Amino acid sequence: MRVYTGDEIRNVAVVGHSHSGKTSLIAAMLHAAKMTPELGRVDDGSAVTAYDEEEVLRKTTMANAVAFAEWSGVKVNLIDTPGFHMFVHEARAAMMPVESALIVVNACSGVEAMTDRVWKYASEAALPRAIVVNQVDHPRAGSRDVRLQMMETMQTRWGRQVVPVELPIVDEGGFRGVVDLVTMKAYLYSSSGSGRGEAGEIPAAMEEDSREAHEALVELVAEGKDELMEEFFREGTIPEGHLIAALHEAVREDRIFPVLYASGLRNVGADHLLDFLKIYAPAPVERVPIAVRAISSMMHGNGDGRMNGSYVAEEMVMRPLDDHEPLALYVYKTMSDPFAGRISFFKVVSGVLKNDAMVQNFTRHEQEKLTHLSVMQGRKAMEIQELHAGDLGAVAKLRSTLSGDTLGDRAHEIFLEPVSVPEPVMTYAIEPKSRADEDKLTPALHRLMEEDAMVRFFRDPYTHEFLVAGSGQTHIEAIVSKLKKRYHTEVTLKAPKVPYRETIRTRVEAQGRHKKQTGGHGQFGDCRIRMEPLPRGSGIVFENDIFGGAIPKQFIPAVEKGIHESAGRGFLAGYPVVDFKVTVVDGSYHDVDSSEMSFKLAAHIAFRKCMEQAKPTLLEPVMGVEIEAPDEFAGALMADLNSRRGRVQGMESAGMGTVVRAEVPMAEMLNYGTALTAITQGRGSFRMDMTHYDIVPQPLAERILATSGRPATHEEEE
Repeated sequence: MRVYTGDEIRNVAVVGHSHSGKTSLIAAMLHAAKMTPELGRVDDGSAVTAYDEEEVLRKTTMANAVAFAEWSGVKVNLIDTPGFHMFVHEARAAMMPVESALIVVNACSGVEAMTDRVWKYASEAALPRAIVVNQVDHPRAGSRDVRLQMMETMQTRWGRQVVPVELPIVDEGGFRGVVDLVTMKAYLYSSSGSGRGEAGEIPAAMEEDSREAHEALVELVAEGKDELMEEFFREGTIPEGHLIAALHEAVREDRIFPVLYASGLRNVGADHLLDFLKIYAPAPVERVPIAVRAISSMMHGNGDGRMNGSYVAEEMVMRPLDDHEPLALYVYKTMSDPFAGRISFFKVVSGVLKNDAMVQNFTRHEQEKLTHLSVMQGRKAMEIQELHAGDLGAVAKLRSTLSGDTLGDRAHEIFLEPVSVPEPVMTYAIEPKSRADEDKLTPALHRLMEEDAMVRFFRDPYTHEFLVAGSGQTHIEAIVSKLKKRYHTEVTLKAPKVPYRETIRTRVEAQGRHKKQTGGHGQFGDCRIRMEPLPRGSGIVFENDIFGGAIPKQFIPAVEKGIHESAGRGFLAGYPVVDFKVTVVDGSYHDVDSSEMSFKLAAHIAFRKCMEQAKPTLLEPVMGVEIEAPDEFAGALMADLNSRRGRVQGMESAGMGTVVRAEVPMAEMLNYGTALTAITQGRGSFRMDMTHYDIVPQPLAERILATSGRPATHEEEE
């Protein structure tokens, strides 16, 4: 394939709700452009951007995939993104390397939960947007009434800038083609699925609708542009050439969101969609310069004209997407391939990248050599000798580079801010099934974490369980499946333990005496301690209040160690005891039989006696939760939080949604991701962090104690 310059490239993220037909639409465009010999289909796994075995099995996109179409002198890079709510964070990451977004809407289902979500992502990234109403071939989708109702819904949600640039041609034979409202020509398609339409006259039954829609488009394009308005009022219309240029400018400036119609499954309208992207989607060179952090070393003098040192200066600068700027790359995706190893997907932000280039990874301060530069067609890598500013490429087997890294010319150090990824919302304990699985688990999970920034793998410092976290049940199930199929590692999932704690509620004193006589030296340790509760989060405080040598100083650390050991074992249910102060107030010793071990055992006994009297109770971790959802679900969310023993801290508006802040016990939040999806129809999101520990209500504490069992005492262990 030939090398394309920045004005010949169109980078487009194809986004939308799950099952809106994004993957099929991309397959149709690739076939229409003769990039594939057959029309790829999701059902049989032949679609170019649906190559992952989990995606083929589940028939849903789970990670970003890249393909390109060479069309009429331009290269259209297409990023296929997930629309399922557990993987939609990938769609957000896809906004960074593109200049426009294609919002795909199911012609039957209309605007759905994730359609709104990805629209918001594109708006935050200031990306020009076009809307494709897909699957118009469905029997329930082609009527004029359905089309008008959907248009009204989109304009209500996204503004009056949403305007058709096409109308679908639907008759008794189904969806047959589209009317181009700019050129006022009809394009009709055969049933062969070739994706190539034939230009012709607008059907007589659609002439009036087409004329009205054309006039509405012209008025909206001319709005706010004095010279166009004058021409419109003078001529009654805008000539086609002027309209095309003005529409391109309006799309680039986010003043218009065009609506098109297509069928990916029957390959109707795909070629016209490629024409639209070529003519109206902005090229990388039209993008406003990107804000980057530039790092430079500056020399400074000592006042006599001599230079005696240097310092590092950092400033925000604007970097144009231009071949003549210093080389800079941004890595937006990482994929682990069983054969090629780690593959890094990148955008050439500026400069020209040539094969075998040596670049600096500014994020990790290491050099990388980029050999075998490629462009990706799904899973297939096609080698290329150079890539210009604005193009998307890939390279395999970089040593240390990961997603979010910035690479480039060593003499011009810059950083692009990586796309933020939300925190995981569901955590499971993970156990390898065998010793062999245990050895492979950590490296395998780290490979998956390189691919997907939402995956977390860590060890709980309190329960000592290995935990894997993700965006939901399906996400974690997919992780387990990949571990088995790709890395031959089998694991078992189970709900994580809640890290309960124990504490005391009253001040007490008790004596612990350990005395044991055997042949030779005996054992003797005697200490009296006072325990008193402390505020939450205080931990354990130890104090020595002995005067006069009742216990020699060398044995005091043994008493402290015994207290800490006993607190770690717990008293009620084996959970660590926290938030108390221990003061050693008295004791006695034997010149011959006393030892550090004797006093440690005496401290165990004293601790247990104090716990028996100090009204011990269970503590549970409480999470600070922030939930964002559309306004209509606020009541249901409040009711659900109340049922989970939550305490609402406040509510506030956020655009068209509501943000609820609450404190909820961790034990009640283990399945919240699934519940929130059900309550909000997949349109809600949340994050949470542990804030503090609080006392468990007595009825619940009794149930926890009944299932936990009481741990053995020190004497029982002996």
